[in-house]
Amino acid sequence: VQLQASGGGLVQTGGSLRLSCAASGRIGNSYGMGWFRQAPEQEREFVAAIGGTTYYADSVKGRFTISRDNAKNTLYLQMNSLKPEDTAVYYCAAATTVYGVRTRPVYWGQGTQVTVSS
Repeated sequence: VQLQASGGGLVQTGGSLRLSCAASGRIGNSYGMGWFRQAPEQEREFVAAIGGTTYYADSVKGRFTISRDNAKNTLYLQMNSLKPEDTAVYYCAAATTVYGVRTRPVYWGQGTQVTVSS
């Protein structure tokens, strides 16, 4: 399984971005997929995951929306009302279950930089 994230960039506070993650290889529709982020000098943290349902970190609830298009093998993260504290490298991830992707992802994308200016 290979994951390719894209869509990052520079945006002002309050702006929006949509990240995409194209998956290839033997990834089934039942796989859990998710997004993590890592800010400078901080540990990587969970952002959102999708399987039979969706899960969000408290810090992004109501602002971010995770979705997937199984026909295109693509994962998305719509980010609205962005804040400077959302600045980080965002990684997509996958595992055989949504519990797995939340706790111990098996597959990782290469990361895409999101910078929110104040």
